[in-house]
Amino acid sequence: MLKEQIEKYMPFDEVEQKDKEQFLEFINSFDDVLTRNNIFGHFTASAFVVNKDRTKMVVVYHIINDGWAYPGGHADGIDDLLSVAVREVEEETGLKAKVLDENIFAINSNPVIGHVKRGKYVSSHIHFDCVYLMEADDKIPLVYREDESKGVKWVDFKDAYDESFCDFIRPVHKKLIKKLNNRGV
Repeated sequence: MLKEQIEKYMPFDEVEQKDKEQFLEFINSFDDVLTRNNIFGHFTASAFVVNKDRTKMVVVYHIINDGWAYPGGHADGIDDLLSVAVREVEEETGLKAKVLDENIFAINSNPVIGHVKRGKYVSSHIHFDCVYLMEADDKIPLVYREDESKGVKWVDFKDAYDESFCDFIRPVHKKLIKKLNNRGV
């Protein structure tokens, strides 16, 4: 199912075309691409959650990355990445977001630096991230998990690139916003 979704995905730009090639090569090279047992990388699912006016997005301050980024998490063996993204939004923000499209909205190959998690060292690896487009009410109070993040908030699109955001995520935010505007959803 996942391989077919990646194969039919239409890249937005040259970066996504290269990422798509990398995603498919990764799937073709390894049996286990959905769990953290693969030390080279694994699939993750994220959500670009926007407000109804399409002027704001939800971001979470990730402890490991030490910066703001859109909500998401590990597939942990589940090949229905949309369900993973929906679950992660609820866990990380408290929102019950409306899925605007069941297809993958964007793909990103994100580096993860070596770090300690739950007392154990995790080597550097790649997150093969599939992003889904969702909508939520920006008036509903947000909640976050203190074991994974330092906060959650809505940000205006114009503020989605400042220094408080993870370095690798700023160009991704720019792409997501541009793609949303081009789509006219």
